[in-house]
Amino acid sequence: MQALHWQQALNEAFTNLDELLSYLKLEPSQFDPAQQSAEQGCSSVAGAGCTGATIKQFGLRVPRGFAARMSKGDPRDPLLLQVLPQAIELRQQQGFNANPVGDLEAQVTPGVLHKYHGRALIIATGACAVHCRYCFRRHYPYAGGMASPRQWNRLLDYLRADPSINEVILSGGDPLMVNDAKLATWLEQLSKIPQLRRLRLHTRLPVVLPERITPELLALLNDSPLQSVVVIHANHPNELSGPVISALAGLKETNSLLLNQTVLLRGINDAAETLASLSEGLFAAGVLPYYLHLLDRVTGAAHFEVAEARTQAIYRQLLARLPGYLVPKLVRESAGELSKRPVSV
Repeated sequence: MQALHWQQALNEAFTNLDELLSYLKLEPSQFDPAQQSAEQGCSSVAGAGCTGATIKQFGLRVPRGFAARMSKGDPRDPLLLQVLPQAIELRQQQGFNANPVGDLEAQVTPGVLHKYHGRALIIATGACAVHCRYCFRRHYPYAGGMASPRQWNRLLDYLRADPSINEVILSGGDPLMVNDAKLATWLEQLSKIPQLRRLRLHTRLPVVLPERITPELLALLNDSPLQSVVVIHANHPNELSGPVISALAGLKETNSLLLNQTVLLRGINDAAETLASLSEGLFAAGVLPYYLHLLDRVTGAAHFEVAEARTQAIYRQLLARLPGYLVPKLVRESAGELSKRPVSV
């Protein structure tokens, strides 16, 4: 059977909550009404009420291949909970805001965030194949935060003018939502900047839409003179399906360094056994566990936050269970700091 083209797979993603729940053999009544109601008076997950307002604020998108890894009939499935719109997202929580890691202050020219010494981040696109409800850029103003085609040369000029920048990070959204032709042009232009040595891709697509890892994309990475680092994002061992493992194997063959970032999420992966299984699965697929992020405190995501005492207990258990090279660094990113900050346990 011919593999589904990645753009077709993307177009067939679930964008309607009722359709997703029907596919998973779930009913709105299976979800906790108290969790959905709060001050807004909502009584269901689906339908027009507050969840409709939540989806309007930050739309639903779930690739069918990712949904296929969810347990049907299970309203607490850890993959479902990452993407399930909930009315509780509309509740205001102290300490949570729309710009939790200071991205807006770090923009130095349209499309470029420059926070840390030696590396700059390019907002390649505002699009992503999946809408994770805890996303720290769910409120990012992409319309004014990306370089237009006319501004792209200004972006390149900024990178050329700073000899300290030796690494460029393509982020978003998800940079692999950009087509191969445009990526090829960008990689060629970046490779001509003398001081650049590394290209880093921050992407969730190998996990949620493994069809994107095409022979053409692999050839682009393989042919680039820049050393490539691909940082994927997986939060739970159930995300590592056969197609995902095959996609990662393809990336590994390009001589790219493969790393993973995980976000610690309440009710999803806040258990040492789950995180240990994820690390083992990643390493078997050729990916090194890199960071375990504390939740970025973005508006709408407070229900995912894990208490500090529980976080420390989980991490101590993880240290006891795994060899050091399989334990991701526990970190928090805070606005205005010169690096991600290790969290002591």
